[in-house]
Amino acid sequence: MAGEIPVVRFSSHNVQSGGRKWGSTREKVREALEEYGCFVALCDSVSMEASSVKMMEAMKEVFEVPLERKVQNVSQKPFHGYFGQNPLMPIHESMGIEDPLLPSNIQSFSNLMWPSRPNPLFCGNLKSYAELVSQLEQTVKKMVFESYGLKSLFLSHTQSTKYLLRMIKYRVPHRNEMNLGAFPHTDKSFLTILHQNSVNGLHIKTRDNRWVEYQPPSAQSSARSFIVMAGDAFFAWSNGRIYSAPHRVTMSGNRERYSVGLFSFNDGIVQIPKELVDDKHPQQFKAFDHQDYLRFYSTEKGQSSPSAIKAYCGVANGLLDSRTCIPMH
Repeated sequence: MAGEIPVVRFSSHNVQSGGRKWGSTREKVREALEEYGCFVALCDSVSMEASSVKMMEAMKEVFEVPLERKVQNVSQKPFHGYFGQNPLMPIHESMGIEDPLLPSNIQSFSNLMWPSRPNPLFCGNLKSYAELVSQLEQTVKKMVFESYGLKSLFLSHTQSTKYLLRMIKYRVPHRNEMNLGAFPHTDKSFLTILHQNSVNGLHIKTRDNRWVEYQPPSAQSSARSFIVMAGDAFFAWSNGRIYSAPHRVTMSGNRERYSVGLFSFNDGIVQIPKELVDDKHPQQFKAFDHQDYLRFYSTEKGQSSPSAIKAYCGVANGLLDSRTCIPMH
C-alpha cells in the first residue's frame, strides 16, 4: 500500500493480454478502481522510468518561459489551456497540450513557448512520455473492460479516445499565503494518469470520507510510480461501480512541486453498457456527450453541484427516459 492506496505492479510478465498473470492483475486493477477510485501503477519498464525523469526536466524548462508567452496557451475547450495567476489558488500554474500523440501539436506548443528557437529535445521528451503513458492508460482500460465481460466494446472506445497532457507547477507559498494548490475536486476525464516529482502533497478522499496522502512506495521507485485515477466519465460509464475519488493538493516545505497528468476523454456520446445494468444495479446515468459535460462543468451550475456528473446526466429518482443528455450549445 502507498498511504492506503493500492499498488499494482506493471511488468512484461503481467501486461500481456492472455498471459499467465494478466487475469489476476486485471482483477486487482478493477477492484482498486471500484474501492479506491485509484491505484499506484509501479512500472518496471526502463524506458518508462527514463521518460518520466526527462519529462520532469522538460516541465521545469516550460515554466521558466515568460508569462506573456504562457498565457497564449489557449483552447476552445474548458480547462485545456493555461491556468494561473488566480487569487484563489495563487501557488498553482498549469498548461495543457491537446492530442499530445500528434507530433504537430507538441511542435506547435514548443513554437509558442520558444518562438525564436526550435526545441527538439523538449518535443522528443514529451512525445516519448505521452506515447508510453497512453499505452498504460489503454492497458488499464482494457483490463477493466475485460473484467466486466465487455472486451467487444474496447476497440470502439479506444478509437474515440482523445488525450490532454497537462503540466502543473505548485510553487512554495509565501508567508501567510494559502498553501492550497488545488481545491478538492473529481476529474472529469475517463482516466487520469498522474506523475509527480519527489515533493508530496496529493490527498485522496476514500469512500468512507477519509483524506489520505499519497506516498510513493519508496524513494527509489518514485520515477516509476504513476497514480491512476478514475474520472467522472468512468464512474458514469460503469453505472456507478467505479469510484471517482475527490482529491486535492496542499503544499508544505520549501521545494516546488511538479506533476504531469495525462487525461483521457471520449470524443462523442458515451453509452452506459446494458450489461452493467441489472436489478441490483439500476441505471444511474443517461448516455452523455463527454465534451459537452466539460462545458457544463465550466458553468455556475456545474461548478456548484455536489456531483457535476449526476447533475448533468444522472437518472432522476431512478426513472430513465430514452433521451441522451442534451448538449448546451
